[in-house]
Amino acid sequence: IGLTPQSVHGMGGYRIQGRGEEAARKLLDQSLNLEKSGAFALVIEGVPSEVGAQVTAELHIPTIGIGAGPNTDAQVLVINDLLGINEDVPKLAKKYADLRSVMTDAVTRFVSDVETGAFPDEDHSYQ
Repeated sequence: IGLTPQSVHGMGGYRIQGRGEEAARKLLDQSLNLEKSGAFALVIEGVPSEVGAQVTAELHIPTIGIGAGPNTDAQVLVINDLLGINEDVPKLAKKYADLRSVMTDAVTRFVSDVETGAFPDEDHSYQ
């Protein structure tokens, strides 16, 4: 519930969902209906922390937050954001590494070695 990237264009872009009492109530009702329908867990994305906490408190199934504050039952991040592969990381994500620069350096060195004839060499060729 909340920000659903597959529907982002219909939502007017990547906007925080559940702001305001009416919008928060709608998300809570939606989550309760999903639980009643048999959902075994619920991902809550891009909502104010208090909405993530309220939904988690009301449900009997586990909640997984991504940009829903610290009070959900679990947390998830997009691996490309976590590893710093993407140039831009959304506010909800924390970059734990900068693999973009490591990858860029490796590709640059590979291209250079191919262009100069340093790769492949004897050590990297089958005989």
